[in-house]
Amino acid sequence: MAAELKPLMPKATAVWLVDNTALSFEQIADFCGLHPLEVKGIADEDVAKGIKGQDPVATGQLTREQIAEAEKDPRKRLKMAPAKHKMPSVRLKRAPRYTPVSKRQDKPDAVYWLIRNHPEFSDSDIIKLIGTTKATIAKIRERSHWNAANIKAVDPVTLGLCSQLELDLAVSRVNAKLERAQKRAARKGASLKSIAETTAPPVTPAAAEGEGAPAPDDWKMSSELEQD
Repeated sequence: MAAELKPLMPKATAVWLVDNTALSFEQIADFCGLHPLEVKGIADEDVAKGIKGQDPVATGQLTREQIAEAEKDPRKRLKMAPAKHKMPSVRLKRAPRYTPVSKRQDKPDAVYWLIRNHPEFSDSDIIKLIGTTKATIAKIRERSHWNAANIKAVDPVTLGLCSQLELDLAVSRVNAKLERAQKRAARKGASLKSIAETTAPPVTPAAAEGEGAPAPDDWKMSSELEQD
């Protein structure tokens, strides 16, 4: 169930409603998400001193008809008016994975393990999983890392850099991406040939049929020897 919407500036809205309407403290408190005693303090100028009131009608949060009906019936509760414009949802940017200082020295071992055991992983997949950098991955691939002699392939789950569930999800996500790429390639046409196929010399049909068989001159010479 979705949470009930409240004014963006509850105290400023309460100040305006106290000064400009005959609504009860309970009605104002219920609409603004405040305690009735807090609304009473606003009316007595003990709370929210110096806060300028905000008109909820001007901001589209209430209508004058709603206020008029609630003033006639103290039991009636105010509700936020439906928004005139739909606000687009904001997608929060995922923060980079945090790794404790004590485990950061283990990252090269985990990167090396992923490179050896999951060659289908791209650099971005490894970065998302254990939070390393592209430069570090490149140096480990090229064996030019400053500590390359001591780097050993160790499972990142064992090192505590990710959970088994996160590793399994990453593997399934990468495999699904590869399957989609293969299907797209199949729809577009035949896949690209390997380097060996493209650089090999062309084979003629005659050569393919006569492979391993003696030439016609050889047959003639052998038959003459048999007659002698």
